[in-house]
Amino acid sequence: MNIVPIRTQEDYDTALARIDQLMDAQYGTPQGDELDILVTLVEAYETKHYPMPVCDPVEAIKFRMEQMGLEPKDLTPIIGSRSKVSEILNYKRSLSLAMIRNLHAQLHVPYESLLGA
Repeated sequence: MNIVPIRTQEDYDTALARIDQLMDAQYGTPQGDELDILVTLVEAYETKHYPMPVCDPVEAIKFRMEQMGLEPKDLTPIIGSRSKVSEILNYKRSLSLAMIRNLHAQLHVPYESLLGA
């Protein structure tokens, strides 16, 4: 096992190729350990060089609505009145903590998406 830091795109590509070769390695074996270390290094490289953009809470809600086949009126038990739902979906009102909790609990929208974190 010859593991080196991932500093360049070439190092990254090499690590990904080796991970692909090791995907069937058993946990606790030298190959499994190598896989675990390489995945950790790749994740660190990706976090630094390919950061995920902050999610827009309204877009997250709309995406989940589309997935579930929901209409704005279906959000009234979760958010409140139709006017509140409309204001949220049109960026005229911010989500309250209670709305965030309800959206997470009932629609399973991740907190990170609703908080824009």
